[in-house]
Amino acid sequence: MTTTFDAPIYFLAIDNGTQSVRALIFDQFGTEIVKARVPIEPYFSTEPNFAEQHADYYWQKLSEACQQLWQSCDIKPEQIAGVSLATQRYTMICLDKDMQPLRPTIVWMDLRRGETNDIGFLSPLTKIIGMGELVQEAQQKARCNWLAYHEPEMWAKTAYYVNLSAYLTYQLTGELADSNGHALGYLPYDYKAQTWLKPKDFKWRFFSCRPEQMPKIVAPGQPLGRISAKAAKATGILEGTPMIAAASDKACEALGSAGLAADTACLSFGTTATINTTSSNYVEILKHMPAYTAAAPNYYSHEYMIYRGFWMVSWFKEQFAHYEEQLAKTKGIDTEKLLDQAVKDIPAGCMGLMMQPYWSPGVRHPGLEGKGALIGFGDVHTRAHVYRAILEGLAYELKLGFDTIEKRTSKTIKHLRVSGGGSQSDSAMQLTADIFGMPAYRPHTYEASGLGAAINCAVGLGVYPDHAAASEAMTHLGDEFIPIEANVQLYKRLYNEVYLKMYERLKPLYQSIQDITGYPAK
Repeated sequence: MTTTFDAPIYFLAIDNGTQSVRALIFDQFGTEIVKARVPIEPYFSTEPNFAEQHADYYWQKLSEACQQLWQSCDIKPEQIAGVSLATQRYTMICLDKDMQPLRPTIVWMDLRRGETNDIGFLSPLTKIIGMGELVQEAQQKARCNWLAYHEPEMWAKTAYYVNLSAYLTYQLTGELADSNGHALGYLPYDYKAQTWLKPKDFKWRFFSCRPEQMPKIVAPGQPLGRISAKAAKATGILEGTPMIAAASDKACEALGSAGLAADTACLSFGTTATINTTSSNYVEILKHMPAYTAAAPNYYSHEYMIYRGFWMVSWFKEQFAHYEEQLAKTKGIDTEKLLDQAVKDIPAGCMGLMMQPYWSPGVRHPGLEGKGALIGFGDVHTRAHVYRAILEGLAYELKLGFDTIEKRTSKTIKHLRVSGGGSQSDSAMQLTADIFGMPAYRPHTYEASGLGAAINCAVGLGVYPDHAAASEAMTHLGDEFIPIEANVQLYKRLYNEVYLKMYERLKPLYQSIQDITGYPAK
């Protein structure tokens, strides 16, 4: 049954990612009407492994993006039915009792490690059940533990310990509330129940934060508040406009890519590259790696992650593509377009050059010793070969995630959707289809994360009865890339006979390098 409407309904989606803040307007059919993009500095670093940014910087850039939006379109703020927000994940802020930031935000890319808390009688218990190392890891990676130990005076003043999403929601509405779709990272969150741990749960003793420091959370599609007068002045959004809960950028990206079905895998070619499926069943894809809350209530994201995913492409461009950057400027095109053209002339398999994309330790895989590797160099290889090897290596690792998800969920994946900045490369899309051996589709809009937020807005405002109906009406297929059979067979051998053996064979060498050089720090 097709829903009919007498007039367009517009939703404002705000997507605060790692590289930029985007303000977008979608209609009830998922059509992207207009957007404004404001670049941001991902972080600054005062010490090795630190990644921080000022909380008010994000708010200023969000406001700037919204103001640019109104200047670039004929749609007026009073035509916006509602607002939803998607943000980067596990970027944490300490607020005082007056809701003011006490220190710079700790950004998700931060790698500092804190001390463990004394958990008394629980220590022998965790060892008995084989969870000792896991508990220790969680305590070391929980930023609240680092803050409490290294900045005790500041931590004593911390009335609220919140994600970036909760802080921006407060700036927009005056309400300290958030979606449970943003609650992920090393936090006292019950991933299976999709709510904060109960106050008397013993797991609180693993963390320095307290129940009263956590914001109120609601499910995606539920109301968070209304745009305040102060926010209206800063952003141009009409005062009183409803704000509806969405979810993290990756969760919204999956929803905006038509990924609400368990048989559909969504690849995100972003700063962090991921593959995930969405299901109502809770399954841990990697051991002790929780299934995150999806961008729809009572759904879980079964995710496999490459921590420094398409960040590698940016790194390559900055370090090795100076010639292409200059040429692109003279031609008035993007550097990536020139690199993409060069990659098309490189045969599948990159003439034996293969990359393992472990530029940074993962959450569960690889371990702290993990490093990146390029093997198979010969005198025939050029920068274009290296660039293609990076793209192929990322696709190989995501294929490993694909296989892992199928095995752990016992569900066959039938459809492949690819979004994120890297998906704009036709070469990356084609080699993905070839490595996975199945058609790969782009969503109809590049802004899949923003669309996922808009879908939540539509459900929350009652435009559609539920997320399934909204997804069916608002998501559509874009470009299709069909696998080339000869490439499929070549990649299949390289994946099975070479790529799957690389990590285990190199791991002892990585560990020796770590022991000898002290990098990365244990």
